[in-house]
Amino acid sequence: MNAETERKDGARPLHPLRIEGEMTIYQAAELKQTLASALRQGEALEIDLSAVGEIDAAGIQLLIAAKKSAQAAGKELRLVAHSDAVVEAFELLDIGGWFGDPLVMAPQAASHSN
Repeated sequence: MNAETERKDGARPLHPLRIEGEMTIYQAAELKQTLASALRQGEALEIDLSAVGEIDAAGIQLLIAAKKSAQAAGKELRLVAHSDAVVEAFELLDIGGWFGDPLVMAPQAASHSN
């Protein structure tokens, strides 16, 4: 995890979190605790998904639960730098719009998709 930073618009302190590796049923319990802890850290959480190599239904459920928890607490949660695996899963399930974040792929992932 990175240190807390100020948002460009100055609205809320932004707490960044980078998830690396797999977001699958096998990491679900650990990731659930990591996300819950990160949500408690500040008023806004930005999750960098650029290093997610694999995501399954459990990973998607974790992101949905984190978004709902943030909304219930009056906090902001943003997903950024979506990896190819995340974009593919979001498109397959047609849920990218539900999160409200633009599906912007990580620079290295975008350059490999051509």
